[in-house]
Amino acid sequence: MKLTHGLALGSLTALIGVPAMAAELGLTIEIPRLNVAEYHRPYVALWIERADRTVAANLALWYDLKLKDAEGEKWLKDLRQWWRRSGRELDLPIDGLSGATRPPGSHRVSFGDDAGPVKDLAAGQYKLVVEAAREVGGRELLEIPFQWPPSAPAEGSAQGKSELGAVKLTLKP
Repeated sequence: MKLTHGLALGSLTALIGVPAMAAELGLTIEIPRLNVAEYHRPYVALWIERADRTVAANLALWYDLKLKDAEGEKWLKDLRQWWRRSGRELDLPIDGLSGATRPPGSHRVSFGDDAGPVKDLAAGQYKLVVEAAREVGGRELLEIPFQWPPSAPAEGSAQGKSELGAVKLTLKP
C-alpha cells in the first residue's frame, strides 16, 4: 500500500516538475517612414482568418483612441476588409485588442495559446491578415498562411509596398 502511494506521489511530482510548453504566435510589423507632405500614422488591424474567410480571432486594432467623442472609431471603416468581416459587429474600444496608432518603425506583438485571442483557436489552416489605412494616404492588406498549432518552429513573411513594410510571423510549438 505504501509503495503504490509512494509511486503515485513520485509520478505526480515528476509531472508537476515538467514545465508546460505553450504554443506562441509572434508578429513583427514594420510601419515605413514615408516622405510625404502630410503624414498621419496608419490605422492597423491584425486578425486570423479561416479558409472560408471568416474571422477566427482578432489580434489587435491600432487607431486614434484619444480623439474627442470617439471620433477615431469613425475612420475604422477605412480598414475595409477588417470592417466588413468583423469590425462593424464589435463594441469598441476592446480591452486587450484596441491600442494607439504606432509610429514608423518595427513593432512586435505575441500571443500565447494559454490566454488571449489564440487560446481557443482550433487546429487547422489559417491566414494571418494585416490591414493598414492612412488618412491622406493609401490602404494595404497582407496575408500570411500558417498551420495552428505549430508542430515545429515555423516562420512566414510578407512585404508591403506602401503603408506596410515587412511583416513577419513566427510560430513556436
